[in-house]
Amino acid sequence: MEKLFTIKEQLATLNTVMDLMNFFEIDCEQAFIDCYGERLLKRFSGAILIKKPNDWFEYRRLLKNEYCRINRSLRPKDGRSACRGCLSCERR
Repeated sequence: MEKLFTIKEQLATLNTVMDLMNFFEIDCEQAFIDCYGERLLKRFSGAILIKKPNDWFEYRRLLKNEYCRINRSLRPKDGRSACRGCLSCERR
C-alpha cells in the first residue's frame, strides 16, 4: 500500500525555491528566484503560520500571493499603482 504524504511532508523534501514554485505549478523566472527567493520563502513561511492552510490549493494561493506582492513592490512608484496581474494571477 502506497503511503500518502501530507503537504508539509512533501514541502520538507523540496530543496530549492524553484522546486517549490514547480511543485505548486507557478511559473517564474530563475533570475527572480536568484534575487528574491529568500525573501519569497520567508514571506511564504510567515503566511503559512498565520493562515494555516489545509490543502494544496490553499498553500498554492499563499505562495502565489507572496510572489505577486514582491512583484508589485518592484514596480515603479510613479507609475500605475494598481497591479495589472500576471497571466496566471488569481487577482484578475
